Amino acid sequence: MIPITLADGVQEKALFAKLQARAAETDSKVTEIVQGILANVRQNGDTALREYAECFDHIRMESFAVPQEAIDAAVVSLDSQLRSSMENAARNITDFHKRQLRQSFVDLRPDGTILGQRFKALRRVGLYVPGGTGGSTPLVSSVLMNALPAKVAGVPELVMCTPPGKDGLPAPALLAAAAIAGVDKVYAVGGAQAIAAMVYGTESIPKADKVVGPGNIFVATAKKLLYGLVDIDMIAGPSEILVIADETANPAWLAADLLSQAEHDKLASAVLLCTSRAILEATAAELEAQLAALPRSEIAAEALRNYGAFVLFQNVEAAIRYANLFAPEHLELCVRNPMELLGAIENAGSIFLGHYSPEPVGDYYAGANHVLPTGGTARFFSPLSVDDFVRKTQFISYTREALAAAKEDILTLAAAETLFAHGNAVAIRFS
Repeated sequence: MIPITLADGVQEKALFAKLQARAAETDSKVTEIVQGILANVRQNGDTALREYAECFDHIRMESFAVPQEAIDAAVVSLDSQLRSSMENAARNITDFHKRQLRQSFVDLRPDGTILGQRFKALRRVGLYVPGGTGGSTPLVSSVLMNALPAKVAGVPELVMCTPPGKDGLPAPALLAAAAIAGVDKVYAVGGAQAIAAMVYGTESIPKADKVVGPGNIFVATAKKLLYGLVDIDMIAGPSEILVIADETANPAWLAADLLSQAEHDKLASAVLLCTSRAILEATAAELEAQLAALPRSEIAAEALRNYGAFVLFQNVEAAIRYANLFAPEHLELCVRNPMELLGAIENAGSIFLGHYSPEPVGDYYAGANHVLPTGGTARFFSPLSVDDFVRKTQFISYTREALAAAKEDILTLAAAETLFAHGNAVAIRFS
């Protein structure tokens, strides 16, 4: 299915350009549709949301707020094993993110100057979670991964929007996940209109300071267009995994790891860089066998056909140099002594070290966040963290003596920029 590309300085570069281009396309028709939705919600609020519920969800909504009793019932009815797994994952996620909390500081200097920085949580955050389409299961892990860092950061109000089902309520599993994660209010609204509601505010849904969470191209476009009115987590593109393997890797495991991302959607990318042709060939055979038994085989097959790649490298060091250019969302090091290579990795959203650290451990359970930069943006973006839910404020206090000592430098700098009123604001205090 996937041809083997020989890393010769030319072929792998052409492959790199092809894979990177998949995330750079903008659909002007989608943008036009989303702009219309945003304008309608901004002007008409809940009335627009009801129109879209009838149009897209085929349901008449009187109230968008999900009653607490419905959330409580979802928790009670949740499969006990699923509930236990979600609670265990939530504990891991909470513990990991608690370690990210930062301290405010005050710098008291001998001349009486006081400088400092304080961290304050955002007042209200909006979370969007897809409801599950095409028979797919709602993404309960997305609730945990987005909500728990916000709660750890101290966000006092976290609201969640997710599409309604035929009964007017979101999927019970999502409601249970929201309860476990400490979401304060859930609204049965989906799509780009939900993003608009959380940004502009409506009669029912309060305006948020930041909107996070995954979604389809319409949701992603709405977040992109509204960035600046509020903060967002990131513009997420198609999912991707890049695996670096040597002769110690297990081809069956490699194939399974590649498929774990290929089944996401038809634009997902799954790349294997390997130092052994025999491992590559065996992995290709395993892919065929495992794909045949996969429920989402059609999606995974198209993703592998269009955006899958096998590249043969002479050594692991060369593969790492290529991976650093690719800056993948997920990077697996299925090699001997992976910890020895960790320092050489410059660009990756999340790194999975060793044969027993498959990507789904990070997606669901380990505690590190699974909201990661895609499309090469790991060169300058980071995983979602507690830092995304706080704002920093700095403060300055000078005494007369400290300002006098700094006066000439400030006047010189102001004059160099020809901003004389800046200089005068200092000079006038000594005239």
